[in-house]
Amino acid sequence: MRTIPCMDLSRQFMRHKEEFLKVIRLVCEQTAFSGGPFVAEFERQFAGRTRTQMASGVNNGTSALHLALLALGIKPGDEVLVPANTFIATAWAVAYVGAIPVFVDCTEDTWNMNPSSAQKAITQKTKAIMGVHLYGQPFDVDAIKTIAADNGLFLIEDCAQAYGASFKGQTIGGLGDIGCFSFYPSKNLGAFGEAGAVVSQNKEYIQHIQMLKNHGAHKPYYHEEIGYNMRMDGIHAAILSVKLKYIDAWTKRRQVIAGRYLSEIRNPNIVMPTIHKDAESVFHLFVVMAENKDKFLHYMEENSIICGQHYPVPCHIQKAFANLGYKTGDMPNAENLAEHCVSIPMFPELTDDEVTYVIETINKY
Repeated sequence: MRTIPCMDLSRQFMRHKEEFLKVIRLVCEQTAFSGGPFVAEFERQFAGRTRTQMASGVNNGTSALHLALLALGIKPGDEVLVPANTFIATAWAVAYVGAIPVFVDCTEDTWNMNPSSAQKAITQKTKAIMGVHLYGQPFDVDAIKTIAADNGLFLIEDCAQAYGASFKGQTIGGLGDIGCFSFYPSKNLGAFGEAGAVVSQNKEYIQHIQMLKNHGAHKPYYHEEIGYNMRMDGIHAAILSVKLKYIDAWTKRRQVIAGRYLSEIRNPNIVMPTIHKDAESVFHLFVVMAENKDKFLHYMEENSIICGQHYPVPCHIQKAFANLGYKTGDMPNAENLAEHCVSIPMFPELTDDEVTYVIETINKY
């Protein structure tokens, strides 16, 4: 058995190489490199795919979150609830606008934001909840949305890992006030570099973002407010439009692989994820917990299986946020997950034989 990577982007590229190169050439021939018709077309397609009123393509997922907060009017001194167990970019966006990230623990089984912890974290300064659809699984949208509504808070969906996921049959991205996506190359829907998007049922938010990302101008050289250079590149948009044709099939393949993992991995030393009864995950990552994480990672590598860790240090105890005063023990579920989390191979081009080998290897651990 050859080495099985945690993620392999080369297989997808080689399978669709000619189609990718064809659209890159089209962008180059039209010199539509920054913004332009290919971005506009992808925005139209993506709004339709997410069942939202409007989409804005931006330069990366971090910028998507940043611009979303600006569009909602979050200002310095405001508080925004953020999961402790997420990629750091979720919290960065809050800090970028001068607001304060207030970290919230996860549940012990789904590993998504714990509604009761979120409720307890609300103060008079709280203005928004930034929920993360972690690892491709939607958080408990009903519970978090109710908390937001009852307290007059905005709900921002961080959809960076979950394009195509749904909650009670409704596509994520348009379930709150605004939804933010990353198209980092390793994402389920990934560009050939950095890219992202913001979607909403409120066109005014997206129109504001369209201006903010373009130096604060609706037309060149007339700047209405302080803006940013956060436009999507034409090549990335063209690549993403190609991938939209295949993403449903890729998602189904991820779900088949995850289904096998969930039903066939039977090792008492490994804790499997719990999928919320109302959620349909797209399994951007397949994360398990191992009692001795380092030993398990070494065992898997010895058996030619490369795994990852998402994420080994929770946000609330990152050095960058030391000024907020959090300490170890404040978020026990998130800390337990960080101490034991292992991401096993998950990408749609995994073969059936490779999946079988991963399962058999884990069961022998």
